[in-house]
Amino acid sequence: MSVSQVDSLLAQMRSAIAAAQGGALHGATVAASREATGGVDFASALKSSLDSVAQAQNKAEDMQKAFVMGDDKVSLSDVMIQMQKANIQFQTSVQVRNKVVAAYNDIMNMQV
Repeated sequence: MSVSQVDSLLAQMRSAIAAAQGGALHGATVAASREATGGVDFASALKSSLDSVAQAQNKAEDMQKAFVMGDDKVSLSDVMIQMQKANIQFQTSVQVRNKVVAAYNDIMNMQV
């Protein structure tokens, strides 16, 4: 791919982004429009996802401790189900992390 083709592709991508955003928005205007429309940035989505995984693991640990201490309100099946839910959420987050790292490596290895 030649330099002119890359420049053409970048120009097309920029025009598509501008059209999707409703005009030529740049810099702080883009951030202000995202906040006004309720857009979510990647960092906050990632943080909320990791918080929910941590919360599920803490809940599973609390249920496990309650069962071990002899609490009649907590059954073994409920503890096992909660532990499996936490495990599935954790494994999902690990797989997402692996995919993001692989995509980052692919992008960094691209030739311009």
